[in-house]
Amino acid sequence: MARRLLTQEDANAAVIGGAVLGGGGGGWIDQGETIGKLAVEMGTPSLITLDELNDDDLLVTVALVGAPAAKDQYVKPVHYVQAVEQLQTYLGKEIAGIITNENGAGTTVNGWIQSAVLGIPVVDAPCNGRAHPTGVMGSVGLDRLPGYTSVQTAVGGYQERFVEMVISGSLSTCASMVRKVSVEAGGLVAVARNPFTVGYAKKHCAVGAIEQAINLGHRMLAQQQNGGRAVIEAVVDYLGGQIVTEGTVEAVELKTEGGFDVGFVKLGSYEMTFWNEYMTLEHNGLRLGTFPDLIMTLDLATGRPIITAEISKGQDVAVISVPKEKLALGAGMRDQALFKPVEEIVNKEIISYVFSLPSPSKGSEQGCR
Repeated sequence: MARRLLTQEDANAAVIGGAVLGGGGGGWIDQGETIGKLAVEMGTPSLITLDELNDDDLLVTVALVGAPAAKDQYVKPVHYVQAVEQLQTYLGKEIAGIITNENGAGTTVNGWIQSAVLGIPVVDAPCNGRAHPTGVMGSVGLDRLPGYTSVQTAVGGYQERFVEMVISGSLSTCASMVRKVSVEAGGLVAVARNPFTVGYAKKHCAVGAIEQAINLGHRMLAQQQNGGRAVIEAVVDYLGGQIVTEGTVEAVELKTEGGFDVGFVKLGSYEMTFWNEYMTLEHNGLRLGTFPDLIMTLDLATGRPIITAEISKGQDVAVISVPKEKLALGAGMRDQALFKPVEEIVNKEIISYVFSLPSPSKGSEQGCR
């Protein structure tokens, strides 16, 4: 595809479609709408495919790191730009393209302001086509490259909590330090990180996932006048998923710990755990969906996606599930080792469901939808 000049209509679609693909995480809809609107007001952000660049051209990832529910978070558009500028200065090389770490209400439009201000195109090859909790999951396999040195910049916070950081080292160490800095900054920081080439991206990134989010969003917006059910059906039809259940949220537990939102949601005999994003979906103990399957809640009346940071008791929602095979996923979703922390946080079996290992006694019908 030739360079696509992104419009306000594209921004609206990217945010709402990205919110679904966030799977409970990926930022707030209103924040995404603000970023998308500012981007097209500040300049002309553009979207290109990998084919528009040379294999040895340099890409960098931009992200928001932290807990969406953190009360003291403070990240402004200038922080997004500063993070990229600092990384480019440190590298001493031209950045040919920007990619986002994931899809989400706020994260699908990651890079749009930077593109508008700096003139660097957004590339349709995010690290992952759905949101994920840890930075290493969005590292597209760089953590497995012997000798790879990560470089990451982080900017955010207000007044005495303002932080700017440039760090290099192992990918896991840098990701951990950025997460800690996000806590010190009030819960969220804008990040630019992990330079790699276009040639590497072609093999390890979620190619085409931004277009998927925008197309999904346009379909959702076109059905809004027909009510929530029409919007929800448009989602599952386009993504190849299904509506698992509908009902009233009976219980929610959410704790913000270590820069993450952690908890569970119950609707009757259905229960979902989350670590920023929904990790598991069960019905009376039977596993119906496991991250990176897409599990998402949408408002029954309007079809508006509801992230884990805002879901509350008494809301009437639909729960949808989309098999991981229907999503554009990056290399981080193929690394078994990266799923072990999920098990430790949500206290659920994850790896055996995702990687076709011998299943535990309960939920062996995980593939049933």
